[in-house]
Amino acid sequence: MPALIGVDIGGTFTDVALVNDGRLTAVKLPTSGDRTSGMVDAVGAALETAGLSARDVGHLGHGTTVATNALLERRGARTGFVTTAGFGDLLALGRQTRPSLYRPWLGRPDPLPVVTAEVSERIAPHGVLQPLDPESVRRAARRLARARVEAVAVCLLHSYADPSHEREVARILRAELPGTFVVASHELASEYREYERASTTAIDAYLGPVASRYVDALGGALSERALLEPLLMQSSGGLCTPAEASAHPVRLVLSGPAGGVAAVVAGGTRDAVAMDMGGTSCDVSLIRQGRASRSSEREVAGLPVRLPMLDIHTVGAGGGSVAWIDSGGALRVGPRSAGADPGPACYGRGGVEPTVTDANLVLGRLDDSVPLAGAVQLDAAAARRAVERVSTGFRSVPAAAEGIVAVANQEMVRAIRVITVERGHDPRGLELVAFGGAGPLHACEVADALGVHRVVVPAASGVLSALGIAAGDRRRDAVAGVLRPLRAMRAGDLRALVPPLPRMTGGARVAECDLRYAGQGFELTLALEPVRNLAARFHEAHQERYGFHDAAWPIEVVNLRSHVIAPGAALRIAGLPRVAAVTGPATVHLDGATLWVAPGWTARRRRDGAWEVTR
Repeated sequence: MPALIGVDIGGTFTDVALVNDGRLTAVKLPTSGDRTSGMVDAVGAALETAGLSARDVGHLGHGTTVATNALLERRGARTGFVTTAGFGDLLALGRQTRPSLYRPWLGRPDPLPVVTAEVSERIAPHGVLQPLDPESVRRAARRLARARVEAVAVCLLHSYADPSHEREVARILRAELPGTFVVASHELASEYREYERASTTAIDAYLGPVASRYVDALGGALSERALLEPLLMQSSGGLCTPAEASAHPVRLVLSGPAGGVAAVVAGGTRDAVAMDMGGTSCDVSLIRQGRASRSSEREVAGLPVRLPMLDIHTVGAGGGSVAWIDSGGALRVGPRSAGADPGPACYGRGGVEPTVTDANLVLGRLDDSVPLAGAVQLDAAAARRAVERVSTGFRSVPAAAEGIVAVANQEMVRAIRVITVERGHDPRGLELVAFGGAGPLHACEVADALGVHRVVVPAASGVLSALGIAAGDRRRDAVAGVLRPLRAMRAGDLRALVPPLPRMTGGARVAECDLRYAGQGFELTLALEPVRNLAARFHEAHQERYGFHDAAWPIEVVNLRSHVIAPGAALRIAGLPRVAAVTGPATVHLDGATLWVAPGWTARRRRDGAWEVTR
């Protein structure tokens, strides 16, 4: 059977999971500045370790942070924005909500486009009010050309209801501006709420040229090594082709973290919190009844993205997160990270600032005689010197290290409470699945703070995101705006409005709908079928989520969604023999990660290689 490979490039390490004939080969290498050559080298190292060649590979999946980093660091393309005449300030005005209610001086990030052009047209939700003037589009093209834009985002009013004008504007712009990346909102997020739709489209355009260059360079580098064209992990938790990723790169903004969630679900987990702690950040997500929580909107770099994605909450608490003292004298951790270069002080690469990894080494939870990630020799003396920089006010350097770990743990606890307690879920009834290079180090103490009594550390915890990418499903999504009362629609009407999607071999289409009580500003997403009890299911879901429902109030259908999923390859990993239970406090060295068994906890290895830690 051909080998499966998944690659997850993080801010600190590049993880590779290779599965062949039930054997898992895990490789972790420091992330290099050139992500393309870094990925090729990492895949080559995994093949060499497994004793395989490029011709033995049947699938290559890739999770990338190239889109996320370009957005966070504002390194995208020079972008223009085209909209309906009179609405040029759409992105600048945004919503009246403030980023922080009690800090009014904090503003929203500046819009991504550097130039805006308006075109003469107007469509209402139920018809054309003013025909499109093609000459106004050509004038807009000339303005954009003078501004030397590399990409253009097109978002016209109510194009979710009638995309004809938007489609024609995009056609003319592509003809007038050859070589420019042009994206129209109906191609990506065909639903109402102009600001969120415009923001999503602007991000897609902003990332287009950057992602295309990366995907092209990666494909060329892999081809030189006779390796397969990679499939890329999307924020939705499904893989797509390089062409699909280049066409709409905004779908990649949660590419890496999505792989870990996919692997946890594929492993048969029913009710749990997935906690992925790497070198730069910690990503947490909720899994109920074997399904990962999803959302249709979230903010990335302070900008709304209106697309289907896994509901992953991220905080800047990773192994490389830097500890510092704020102006009030309080110890803080993150969000700044030491990254891979220079990395934590204990890496011996010139870093001097204290990090979470340094603190764990000072506390003895990491062993300087055991190389980290199989290659990094740790320097305990350098870690102690680094932690000493923030030890003023603590009784000792180890006490300061305990403080660093405690602050990082609380960052993760707060993140988990956002996706559980704040949404009506009691974490005490869930298990905590910890993975990533640093996740198992902190899992017991995080579980203690949440009242969770069972922690599971998967066998491939150090490279679990890469493993999920290796066996990920293929997925495509589509949405259609509706905005009609549910009681005015028959079952046939609803089914007819479900947006179509191209077929995928082995794929099955699933239809969903966004519902709300008339007058509300938020929706709940439910499976469309069975239509006959759709209203009853909505009332029940509203009761569970918000604590009340009103069976007499009219329900509105906001959007209809569809997705097609083609299952990935089945993973078969050979089991491992049982070993003696480990009672805390103790350290268990794993492949690519380290498990800290806290006092009062006991760890037992299961036949599938996972460690089950209970209090």
